[in-house]
Amino acid sequence: MLYWALVFAVIALVAGVFGFGGVASAAAGVARILFFIFLIVFLVTLIAAIL
Repeated sequence: MLYWALVFAVIALVAGVFGFGGVASAAAGVARILFFIFLIVFLVTLIAAIL
């Protein structure tokens, strides 16, 4: 999931460089959502492993 977050972040950067503002903001939003989902799953797994 972190891989896909990074892919969408790169897409957002490339789209931003070429001036596609709508595509860049959409890709950045998807990347942000995927990153937070990854972070939550990681923390839940970490806590489950400790307990």
